[in-house]
Amino acid sequence: MKTRVLQKPDEWLKTVATLSEALPYMREFAGETFVIKYGGHAMGDAALGRKFAEDVVLLKQVGINPIIVHGGGPQIGKMLERLKIQSEFVDGLRVTDAATVEIVEMVLAGSINKQLAADITAAGGMAVGISGKDGGLIEARKVRRTMRDPDSNIEKILDLGFVGEPVRINPTILQEFADSDIIPVIAPIGLGANGETFNINADTVAGALAAALAAAKLMILTDVAGVLNKDKELISELSTRDVATLMKDGTIHGGMIPKLETCVHALENDCAAAHILDGRLPHVLLLETFTTYGAGTMVFKEE
Repeated sequence: MKTRVLQKPDEWLKTVATLSEALPYMREFAGETFVIKYGGHAMGDAALGRKFAEDVVLLKQVGINPIIVHGGGPQIGKMLERLKIQSEFVDGLRVTDAATVEIVEMVLAGSINKQLAADITAAGGMAVGISGKDGGLIEARKVRRTMRDPDSNIEKILDLGFVGEPVRINPTILQEFADSDIIPVIAPIGLGANGETFNINADTVAGALAAALAAAKLMILTDVAGVLNKDKELISELSTRDVATLMKDGTIHGGMIPKLETCVHALENDCAAAHILDGRLPHVLLLETFTTYGAGTMVFKEE
């Protein structure tokens, strides 16, 4: 004999209402690709990590094709510190010499990548961890930055070492995964024309993949509620023109600038919508995808 705890009718109705609200979005996004950048606080919180994995599995099970790109800056920093390897940052990018890039690849394509794949698999999915070097997925080139000497006013080229940027995405391997039950988990490492290994910003990789795959959504998880106005209130929607205006007047500043530049790049290259989401919010992927009001800030291309 089986028994169950009785629930009040209104609690059942809430569950049914939630499923009913989600149904149109399941139909709309069936067969579509979502590129999801996973990073920030959520990566260091085991409970949030489990919820993220469950959300990804659910997306796959309702017919959406999720592609995960992860960061790992804090974990890289801890490993470099443990090995007593000095590192510095320029414009938010870690200067990466030959010794450092080996550690970067070991951490990103090794421990972080495989643990995230294992978490998704434990949640009922079938995840495979790869890097941008696998299958020639990401061809990269060296990033170049310049700075102007305040005394001489002469521009100097900064050498960031093995810090790269995508120049070409070969989606063949991801297309194979899309036709299967596999959920790809991608470490942001690229392959240079001469076989070099390049460390690439994870947001940049996610944006490049969303553009190349004409994704229905690019979703970037952060440690803030979304894009905020000058009164610290959430802006729920932004056009690409709004982004330019708010950057110019200083409303968008600091680390949010490169994230929104990534969103704009993806939108201008066939990605349908981009979202800045709070990775600290449990089930934020489902809230954005399957509810009327969504979550965070949506960025869209103004026609």
